[in-house]
Amino acid sequence: MSRPAQQPPPPDDDAQNPKVAASALDFLLIELVPLAQRLTEQLHAREQALIDAHKRSRIFNRAGSRGAGKTLGLVGSGGDGGDGRGVTVTEDAAEGAAGVTSLGFPVMEERTREGVFVRLEGMGYRVGQGLVERFSANKPRPTTPLDAIKFICKDLWLLVFRKQIDNLKTNHRGIFVLTDTRFHPLSRMSVDRRAGPTAGEDAIARAQTYLYFPCGVIRGALAGLGIEATVEASSAEIPTATFQIKSKGAKP
Repeated sequence: MSRPAQQPPPPDDDAQNPKVAASALDFLLIELVPLAQRLTEQLHAREQALIDAHKRSRIFNRAGSRGAGKTLGLVGSGGDGGDGRGVTVTEDAAEGAAGVTSLGFPVMEERTREGVFVRLEGMGYRVGQGLVERFSANKPRPTTPLDAIKFICKDLWLLVFRKQIDNLKTNHRGIFVLTDTRFHPLSRMSVDRRAGPTAGEDAIARAQTYLYFPCGVIRGALAGLGIEATVEASSAEIPTATFQIKSKGAKP
């Protein structure tokens, strides 16, 4: 009795043959977003503490009271190495810099949001570059910006988010709008209607931070294909996500 011929395994660069579970990105973003926020808030609190300490030291130096500086801990002893430069940021100071709502959820200020964007977008940029180098090595490289965007919409999106982009629009002048009506990182988010009339807006504001990493992935992938562009993302309704891509020299 003859045995059926075995099918050859799919190539390593096949998007249908991922080496990482599809839920890995979900877990990554779940951890990355709050981690980036905590790091940004702690750094801002540390910076503010150093500024306050510097202001106090100038006042005391002007008054010629070194003893007063020692009393208030501006001249280091013990844990700060005794060099007068050590500043301790307490948890209360960090919370004061970040702000906390009555429900216990951190309030992301605009300054914090900018820092979180820089961190997450930069991480996504490196991931996008690596993905393009890995999965387009044995394929024809896109020769036009439109071909590169199509690669993003089909191959890259399928590889990362397990589906293709639902809608692509362009003005044929270097501006592209990609719409995912069920963006995977937002698909498990919901709106708590019990929180009041602003619940929808609050949910969209929280979801916005989960779009920074994908923005970086898109920009990094395009850079790997030789296209310099800026990427902005927004969500008008969960779980829909819209990405606007402007290539260098784009005209509205």
